[in-house]
Amino acid sequence: MPEVLARLKAATASDPAAKSAYAALLRAADAAARGPLYTVTDKTAVPPSGDRHDYLSLAPYWWPNPSKPDGKPYLRRDGEINPERSTDRYDVTDLDRMSRDVEVLSLAYYFSGEARYADRAAKLMRTWFIDPRTRMNPNMNFAQAVPGREDGRKEGVIDTTRLQRVVEGIGLIAPSGMLTKAEQAGLEKWFGDYVDWMMTSKNGKAEDAARNNHALWYDAQLVHFSLFARRPDIARKVIHAFPERRIAPQLTPEGALPEELARTRSLHYSIYALLAAYDVAELGRCVGSDLWNYEAGGKSLKRATDFVAAYRGRIGDWPYREIRPEEEELDELLRRASAAWPSAVYPVQVSAEMRRFFGHGPALGEGRERAAD
Repeated sequence: MPEVLARLKAATASDPAAKSAYAALLRAADAAARGPLYTVTDKTAVPPSGDRHDYLSLAPYWWPNPSKPDGKPYLRRDGEINPERSTDRYDVTDLDRMSRDVEVLSLAYYFSGEARYADRAAKLMRTWFIDPRTRMNPNMNFAQAVPGREDGRKEGVIDTTRLQRVVEGIGLIAPSGMLTKAEQAGLEKWFGDYVDWMMTSKNGKAEDAARNNHALWYDAQLVHFSLFARRPDIARKVIHAFPERRIAPQLTPEGALPEELARTRSLHYSIYALLAAYDVAELGRCVGSDLWNYEAGGKSLKRATDFVAAYRGRIGDWPYREIRPEEEELDELLRRASAAWPSAVYPVQVSAEMRRFFGHGPALGEGRERAAD
């Protein structure tokens, strides 16, 4: 949100907490500037296509079958991430680190004006999206594979939520001129091609048909990427259909999300689903649509927010199954809710806003990795 960034930038000159958070951001950006240039071609496993430029990842909640010598077919353990997913056999760790570094570096450039941060962010983008030797093909055909079951699943589309941070980073470093016009056009084409893949591929269409947080994140990505790729007609269509296609079937009049409440991490997934809906609502402003205040049959984003907000400060009272209760994610949700509905009173900690842009909380990738299936 531009107004939030501008306010925090001004605060770094006088507010001690903002100064401290800003210093932490620059330390993170300096570390990112010294880090590697990530690429999908570095993984040790080869995708079924035989093309290392195709992204490959393992489904997070699937584990080797202990009763089988080769562990196949893998078995599902909801909410428990298999550490094999994060090894160099697969691409998800590099995807996450690349996206995180682009975000940190682009924010550091915005707040400091130091061109070296924008330069490094641009190099990361060139390596991942443009350089023919290292670029990723714009598809997720082999994302979230399950050994012995599927070479790739519809759920793998959610891996690219991380790329929303890259799109924002491209905008933040634009004034630096570190990306040429040809490179900017190349990035727009990459995301345009990925939008086409999302809408026409088997996995993309199946993810669009999901009935839980995956459908919400599908829409958030499709809107974000199509706007960046200069295809607003697609974004407008998705946003206008969002109330009927997503809010109506997924929410109850009480504000609950039944599909998420059935999970072993019911609070986490309820929040995660709403964060996706918030992304769509924020982007809806770009096409003149107000999803924040949409309501039909008692179903609304505000009602769903109030449902989880009631447990701020008393997570232990959450009446559904939650194997790893955390409050930081709820703080992030309520910070955004306070901006969306200024007249509402939510128990928000001011530090949540600083963590969003200066820290390493869920907004910088951890939350999206934990909720990846």
